[in-house]
Amino acid sequence: MSSSVSPKIPQHVAIIMDGNGRWAQQRGLPRIEGHRRGVETVRTITDAGREIGLHTLTLYAFSVENWNRPQDEVGALMGLLEYYLKKELNTFIKNRIRLRTIGRTQDLPAGVQKHLNHTIEATREFTDYTLVLALNYGARTEIIDATRAYAAAVAAGKAKLNDDAWATFSRYLYTADLPDPDLIIRTSGETRLSNFLLMQGAYAELVFTPVFWPDFSKADLLAAVEEYGKRERRYGLTSAQLKNPTPSAP
Repeated sequence: MSSSVSPKIPQHVAIIMDGNGRWAQQRGLPRIEGHRRGVETVRTITDAGREIGLHTLTLYAFSVENWNRPQDEVGALMGLLEYYLKKELNTFIKNRIRLRTIGRTQDLPAGVQKHLNHTIEATREFTDYTLVLALNYGARTEIIDATRAYAAAVAAGKAKLNDDAWATFSRYLYTADLPDPDLIIRTSGETRLSNFLLMQGAYAELVFTPVFWPDFSKADLLAAVEEYGKRERRYGLTSAQLKNPTPSAP
């Protein structure tokens, strides 16, 4: 990182990995080749995040809407995911990377679930750096699942229906044990969130880059982090309030 880059590093970066198919098509390659190259980028950016001091990196790997893609592409994606998990397990353990998932992973193929569960269990005790894979994930389905869980807790007498605190409801989200993202990055030039962390990202800084995911590099991650460092996160306050906070009452 150059001396001009802000030392302010976000605690949690979430990335919408987009552009694999277009990257391949521009090169006259099958779409699956773009996904293969995208897996290599996952390795690169996971390592880069650890190197620059991130605490949590979340990657949008497969959405609930992605099941609507051609079945041969969906099958290939599941195969790549299983291959990635088998290949990276030793690296996760060596580098003390904790793996977590968010989404309806119970609907994934049995082989994928097996390797996910094994890797999650093998890395459970690591606390310095967490890689979160959003798999069969959608923010709207997450809200539905959280509402059902909250209602069940109320019915069981474990929660109060009139508790309107966000901290209470957020305990029922997939991300209950994770910090909210400080920075959300989307690659490929698209400028939308596509049903990704809509509740958790309410105050996240957003960076959109034209770089396709297979070409996204450590330098691109650093550029996004540098841009984040220039932002003023006010959370509804004014700049003057941030600079001169009101002393708390004795």
